[in-house]
Amino acid sequence: MNGGMAMFRSQLRSAVRDARRGSVTRLPPRTPARPQRRTVVRLWLPLSALWVVLAPFALLLAPLLALSPQTRGLPPYRAAFAIGRTLFAMSGTVIDVSSRQALVRIRIF
Repeated sequence: MNGGMAMFRSQLRSAVRDARRGSVTRLPPRTPARPQRRTVVRLWLPLSALWVVLAPFALLLAPLLALSPQTRGLPPYRAAFAIGRTLFAMSGTVIDVSSRQALVRIRIF
């Protein structure tokens, strides 16, 4: 047995002896650190209901878009329906943004 191993065993034996005698100093129990409060923000966006309410206005104003020079070549009714399909497809989406200070949850329905 080499010298390092013998020293380790002697220290181990003395530690066991001290533990049996009860001379080991015990640390006081640590109190858990109080966690910082996170700000929680929950938003609900009713895009489907909003689209149902605004769809008649979009369909009534679609012919005016056809007269605008910026929208030449873009079928206005097709664009209105494409926006509606996109909003309805997003229904049920949940977006979570999390950091140490805040949690933001956006629910689209």
